[in-house]
Amino acid sequence: MTDIRLAPVATRPARQTASAPSAAPGRWLWLAAWPVTAVFVLSNAATPLYALWQRDIGFSRGTLTLVFACYIAGLIGSLLVSGVLSDRIGRRPVLVPAVLLALAACGIFATASSVAALMAARLLTGIAVGAVVSAGMAAVSDVAGPARKRQAALLASTAMVLGAGLGPLLAGVLSETLPAPTATVFGVEAVLLVLALAVVLRMPLPRPAGAGGGSWIRVPGVPRGRGGDLLRGVAVFAPGITATSFVLSLGPSLLSGLLGTTNRVVAGAMAFVMFLAATGVQFAVRRLRPETALVAGAVSTVLAMVALVGAVRLSSAALLAAAALLAGAGQGLGQLGGLSLLNAGVPARRLAEANAAMNVGGYVPAGTLPVAAGFLSDAVGLPTGATVFATVLAVAAAAGGLTVLARRGRAVAEV
Repeated sequence: MTDIRLAPVATRPARQTASAPSAAPGRWLWLAAWPVTAVFVLSNAATPLYALWQRDIGFSRGTLTLVFACYIAGLIGSLLVSGVLSDRIGRRPVLVPAVLLALAACGIFATASSVAALMAARLLTGIAVGAVVSAGMAAVSDVAGPARKRQAALLASTAMVLGAGLGPLLAGVLSETLPAPTATVFGVEAVLLVLALAVVLRMPLPRPAGAGGGSWIRVPGVPRGRGGDLLRGVAVFAPGITATSFVLSLGPSLLSGLLGTTNRVVAGAMAFVMFLAATGVQFAVRRLRPETALVAGAVSTVLAMVALVGAVRLSSAALLAAAALLAGAGQGLGQLGGLSLLNAGVPARRLAEANAAMNVGGYVPAGTLPVAAGFLSDAVGLPTGATVFATVLAVAAAAGGLTVLARRGRAVAEV
C-alpha cells in the first residue's frame, strides 16, 4: 500500500519545522489521554437509549443502523481533514473545536424528539470523534516523547476503547435510576467534556511539525515505505471494529429477543464488558510483538462471529455475551497492533494523518456492513441477517490474519 494523495506535495519553508519533541511529566501522559476517553464516552452513550427513542419516536432496526451510519459518515469526513490539519497547525487547534462539537451533540441528544435530531447529533459526534482519534491520539504520543512510544500507543488505544465502553454503561445506569434519562445522561457527559476541554487548553504540546503542502482535504496516507504497516493494521482492525459496531447497533435488539428484556442497564453492561475486554487484553499483551497481537486479534474476531451465529441460532444469551467479549478483544488487539506499527515507523509530523488513515480503513466497513445487516434483518429476520453478516466478517478477519502471517513469513525468509 503506497502513500495516497490527491494533490502533489510541495516543500514547506524551514521556519515551519517542529521543535524536537521531548517527554512531558508522567502525569501529563495520563491527562493527555482524557480528552480521547471523554469524547469516546459520548460516541456510544446513546446505545442503551435507542430503545427509548424507538418507543417514543417509532423507527425500525434498519433506521436505527442508519442513525448509527450518520456517526460513521461524520467520522470519516472528519478523518479526511483532521489528520492533515493536526499535523500542519497543531493538535490543540483541532481538539478544541472537536470538544465543542461534542458538547453541541450533547445538547441535541438531550432534547431529541425526531429521527432527524438523532441523525444530526450522531453526525456531530462522528466529526468530533474523527478529530480526536487522529489529533488526540497523536497528542498522547507527542506528550510521551520518543522514549515512550510503546506506552503512548497502549495508553491512546486503551483510552479510546475504555471511553467507548464507559459511555453505554454510564448511560444505562443513569437512565434506569434517575428521572429525565436523556437529559441526565448527556448533562453528565457535558461535564466530562468540559473537563476534557480544560485539559486540552493546558496540555504541554510541541509546536506543529508541518506535514508539507498539498491538499488540505485528501485521503489520508502514510510515508512511502510504511504502507505495509498500515495494510496489516487495517486488515485486522477493520473486522474487529466492525464486529463491535454490529453489537452496539443491534445488540439491544438481540438482547430483547434472547432475554425478553429492554433493561438499559443490561444493554449498557454488555457494551461495557465488550470494551472492557478490549481494554484488558491490550494490557495483557502489551509486551508482544505487534504482528503477534494482530494475528491474535484476527482469531478472536473469527471466534466472535462463530459465537454470534450460535447465539442467534440457539437463542443463547451466554453465547451472545461470549461474542461480545471476543469481538472486544478482536478490536483491542487489532487496534493496539496497528497503532504500535504506526507509532514505531511514522515520524511525528505525519502521525496524526497515519492514525486517520488506519481509522478510515476501519470505520468504512464498520459503518456500511452493520447498516446492511440491519436492513437485511428487517427483510429476512434477525437470525438470517446476523448469520450472513457474521459469515462475511469471519472471512474478512481470517484473510486479515493470513495477511499478517504472510508478511511475517516473508520477513523470516529474507533473514
